[in-house]
Amino acid sequence: MSETRPGQNSRWIPSLSEMVFVSVMAWLFLGASGPEALLTDGDTGWHIRTGDYILATHSFPKQDLFSFSKPGQPWFAWEWLSDVIFAGLHKFGGLAGVVLLAGVLIAATSAVMLRYMVWQRSDLFVSIMVMLVASSASTVHWLARPHLFSYFFLAVAIWLLEADRQRSTRWVFALVGLCLVWTNLHGGFLALLSTLAVYLVGSAVETVWNQSGRRSWAQTKRYGLLFGLASAATLVNPYTYHLHRHLVEFLHSDFILQHVAEFQSPNFRGEGMRYFEVMLFAGLAAVPGLLRRKDVTQALLLLFWAHAALLSGRHVLLYVVVAAPVVAREATLLWERAAKAGVGWLATLKQVADDYAGGCFHPAGGTARRRAIAWMAPVCVVAMGATLFAGQRSERLRSEFPKTLFPVDACTAAESQFTGRRIFTSDQWADYLIYRYYPKMKVFIDGRSDFYGPQLGNEYIRVMNSDHAWAQIFDRYRFDLALLPVQWPLATTIKANPNWKVKYDDGKALLLERTGPLALKPPETAAGTGGAGRKS
Repeated sequence: MSETRPGQNSRWIPSLSEMVFVSVMAWLFLGASGPEALLTDGDTGWHIRTGDYILATHSFPKQDLFSFSKPGQPWFAWEWLSDVIFAGLHKFGGLAGVVLLAGVLIAATSAVMLRYMVWQRSDLFVSIMVMLVASSASTVHWLARPHLFSYFFLAVAIWLLEADRQRSTRWVFALVGLCLVWTNLHGGFLALLSTLAVYLVGSAVETVWNQSGRRSWAQTKRYGLLFGLASAATLVNPYTYHLHRHLVEFLHSDFILQHVAEFQSPNFRGEGMRYFEVMLFAGLAAVPGLLRRKDVTQALLLLFWAHAALLSGRHVLLYVVVAAPVVAREATLLWERAAKAGVGWLATLKQVADDYAGGCFHPAGGTARRRAIAWMAPVCVVAMGATLFAGQRSERLRSEFPKTLFPVDACTAAESQFTGRRIFTSDQWADYLIYRYYPKMKVFIDGRSDFYGPQLGNEYIRVMNSDHAWAQIFDRYRFDLALLPVQWPLATTIKANPNWKVKYDDGKALLLERTGPLALKPPETAAGTGGAGRKS
């Protein structure tokens, strides 16, 4: 009979980070909200159809694919790699494949955050609590869209950079390759360049402040080289420097900043914002302690991303990834001081946490410590994928755009009337129409708000709010159908107009058809200057 060596079987015990991964996946897909919660933003639809176009033509689109309002205008698929991945998964498994990828990215980010916090010797219980708060603050942007790649990649990048600060390693230059891939997945690659710039400045300040300390000019030069190489890598995309020019214009557009909710300052009364508020105050409270220890880099990083998150709710996702490890470490230091000061129960609890952390992250333990077999996460992905694909007939497990937010029933009841018609609808619903009907239908405006520009954007806002000129704008673009949310002011106004007849009304969506003649001549071309853009 063969003898089992100590710790051999424990290699199969899942680590705590794997348990976190599985727990988040289960909460996302088997919880009360289900997979539909990841499809509450219609942008997913046009991302999939853009990917379909690239796969079908083996080329990148150069002109707009989806609208009749800006025919022939230049448009570029900046996030082409994400679009292709989404389209490939959609071909294989429908929307279930897309939401499965989103779930994997979300769960993996939570697991990476926790493992990183314990790696930096934060208390296990503190790390779990901070990870839960950070994840809860992120839920507002847990959507099946390309920005989830940025969420995950930034967590990995921060860990690599901090590992390099403790002990220089060539692995940090893997960030150059990561940046190249990231650039073609999502415009959030600028987050990595911004973070590298903060590390460069922070390292220089620390070197001047403490010449005999652990920082040196060699490390500053190292971060300068890394920043330069990563910046050069971002030029390896189908649109070269035009991508960067567009992103700068996009992020400084007054129209985008004023009218696109996720680019406005966060509403602290919104869902998940109470958790962001906790992380925000905890992060800012950590800054004085960091400066006392002359850790300028971490202090600057917290201040930079806190500022970005307060300017734009879109950056909350990135702030919590940066802040969570720092908050966990500072909370651990406070715990250790309290334990040393004679608070016995804290000392006991800390010892339990340390023992449990060693067992979970190093299952074999002691001198016989062996590398654990990470089997639980891939098994979970396969099992969850099978569950989602098999659950398409289940109301709770079905992966589709929610009927409460999109005109699913209206489209089913009246879709025979849509082909070849000019329809006015909301930008979110237009995203859904693109997903459902492209290329048989073109839309007036969709979620790519930067592509359409201020002129069309302002006309859209005037119409939805039932501005006095709504009928003239309808005539100008020759709309013959209107698919409206019933709560819009226009819905009430247009129902009373004798030139429009209600064709469908389910209390959520209102479909009307023009019955009267156009009052104006058709436009020569749809207004608006050309531009390349998207909201992703």
